[in-house]
Amino acid sequence: MKNQVSTLRYDYIIVGAGSAGCVLANRLTEDPNTTVLLLETGGSDRSIFIQMPTALSIPMNTKKYAWQFETEEEPHLDNRKMHCPRGKVLGGSSSINGMVYVRGHAKDFDEWEEKGATDWNYASCLPYFKKSENWALASDNSATSEYRGTQGPLGVNNGNQMKNPLYQAFVDAGVEAGYMDTSDYNAKQQEGFGPMHMTIKNGVRWSTANAYLRPALARPNLTVVTHALVHKILLSVDGSEKKATGIRYERKGSIIDVHANTEVILSAGSIGSPHLLQLSGIGEKETLEKAGIECLHELPGVGENLQDHLEFYFQFKCKQPITLNGKLDWWNKLLIGARWFFFKKGLGATNHFESCGFIRSKAGIEWPDLQYHFLPAAMRYDGRTAFDGHGFQVHIGHNKPTSRGTVKVTSADPKAHPSIRFNYLSTETDREGFRDCVKLTREIINQPAFDQYRDDEIQPGQHIQTDEEIDAFVRSNVESAYHPSCTCKMGTDEMSVVDPQTRVRGVSNLRIVDSSIFPTIPNGNLNAPTIMVAERAADLIKSAGMLPPSQAEVSMAPDWETVQRSKF
Repeated sequence: MKNQVSTLRYDYIIVGAGSAGCVLANRLTEDPNTTVLLLETGGSDRSIFIQMPTALSIPMNTKKYAWQFETEEEPHLDNRKMHCPRGKVLGGSSSINGMVYVRGHAKDFDEWEEKGATDWNYASCLPYFKKSENWALASDNSATSEYRGTQGPLGVNNGNQMKNPLYQAFVDAGVEAGYMDTSDYNAKQQEGFGPMHMTIKNGVRWSTANAYLRPALARPNLTVVTHALVHKILLSVDGSEKKATGIRYERKGSIIDVHANTEVILSAGSIGSPHLLQLSGIGEKETLEKAGIECLHELPGVGENLQDHLEFYFQFKCKQPITLNGKLDWWNKLLIGARWFFFKKGLGATNHFESCGFIRSKAGIEWPDLQYHFLPAAMRYDGRTAFDGHGFQVHIGHNKPTSRGTVKVTSADPKAHPSIRFNYLSTETDREGFRDCVKLTREIINQPAFDQYRDDEIQPGQHIQTDEEIDAFVRSNVESAYHPSCTCKMGTDEMSVVDPQTRVRGVSNLRIVDSSIFPTIPNGNLNAPTIMVAERAADLIKSAGMLPPSQAEVSMAPDWETVQRSKF
């Protein structure tokens, strides 16, 4: 293989053009005197299957657009190996995800600060959520402007505005079960049932490639290189002093070294970033030596603290022929696709998750730990159905897991996938959370709002009743919600990988900016907080004046005991 040493130098080299990398590329090149190289292993996102929201399952399951990672056997999930796709395309996982826009609960970010991520509390993060956002349904009242942004690059709306009556039935059923309604779970009050938000603009997936990267491409100080497989970070080691000087990557059969004047920034995600650190000799010494890699900087937290959300589908048959199951034949798919192609409207212009819920599983939980996505269809992510006829489902998961996993390099070969083990459901707390998911969901769906629609329970099935039966069902049916995070956690303890400035501990001129630096996983989907982290990190990197903390209030729900329920 041909070796090249590039004479080109850039102020910043960003590894990964994903949810965080595209944000950084845009914000750092706002200064015309700053040069940026953005490296991406994948290629263009100009595909109808990426841009059309309803086709979301296709890029996620396509090798061209996603790393098709697989976990080790998960001991608490009947030793199943779990699918773990990660974006490998411009826009990264924001180009293959479900487009659900959830910031997380305010207390999630206060928890970050409690874990050592100084100044990453909700008051400090909210201004950067707003900076990123262009909320299509904003009103003119001051309450909205306290929480929602209208001038940012990221288009956010509510799809087709819950036109299918099943969406409202789900919200009504949650209220009938004794929970609150919430008109905007990304504003003052997350807890409750209401419309769900998505990163779609004018009927098109609004990935960070569309929102941030594309407007920056015309800038002469931004260079984007696709189909570039990064091998490692180039390090200068002088005794105890370690410094990142550049990146080695492979493209079209050549190995290229390129150098950074100021910093190298990893935005390769919660699998890619720890793996790249380990390939570069940064991590736990024993793990590196076992893979045949010299340890240049021992940092034991690299690849540890891995967290994810699990979910399963709670499915029911529907009495009325109003679900998406009636739109799955080739003729209807053709009509949906044609309407989207020519007009960017109709069923092709939504991810179909248009209502949702956030609730607490039991007494003593301070903020929501269960999340619902409602779908007016009964099918899997890959479009397969479990039965003939009409149905609907809710995706339900326990969102504050206590189980922790690892990402570990297995070879010095950068093309070899790392070992991934989440240790899903390894704690009794997490298993209890999923028992609550089954019991509370049945209560909600059996409210009067669903009487005219609800028919037999397809999954789990009424025969699943005892805790032992629920546990067995969950072990064999639960799936990843595709939210791996926290493997290079931010903090100040010995297991922290980056400090609150996002700088890698003990290595100068090296940062990590992506979901891997989350100390704990938020209660919600991860694209919105990842973008927020990149927006805030961009100001830290530029030593710009940080946006002042918000004074907006947070609504905490009444004590759990006061929420009326008919049963557990």
